[in-house]
Amino acid sequence: MPKRDEGALAQRATYKAFHMVSTRWADNDQYGHINNAKFYEFVDSAVNAHLLIANALDESIGLVVDSGCRYTSSLKFPDVIEVGIKVDAIGTSSVTYGFAVFKRSVDVPAAIGHFVHVYVDAETRRPKPLPARLRSVVENLRVG
Repeated sequence: MPKRDEGALAQRATYKAFHMVSTRWADNDQYGHINNAKFYEFVDSAVNAHLLIANALDESIGLVVDSGCRYTSSLKFPDVIEVGIKVDAIGTSSVTYGFAVFKRSVDVPAAIGHFVHVYVDAETRRPKPLPARLRSVVENLRVG
């Protein structure tokens, strides 16, 4: 499998918003570092917090349909982390987010990755076009 060039993802300046997360003792696994599944929780919380604070989730909910993560170093409690988020692509009903998880005050990310939300009607769970408010918020997170 060819290795993707994710050099740009390692740059803090690439990310348009950051959300701080305080780790918990329970986030560590038996190997003494934060379990990889927790990284997805941190990222999901960061993106949804950003959208909720911007009042952009009134009409739709985002379902993850694709994701990927590459880990470059480990983190452990009591590290404080910063999740950088950006938007790489916007479709009719979908948004492709990029993310990086940094230990506070460290420039090299511990993890980088992506995930795709398809926004759906909260009741029918069928894809629907992005509402204007949500589109505006994610446009502000868009890179390049």
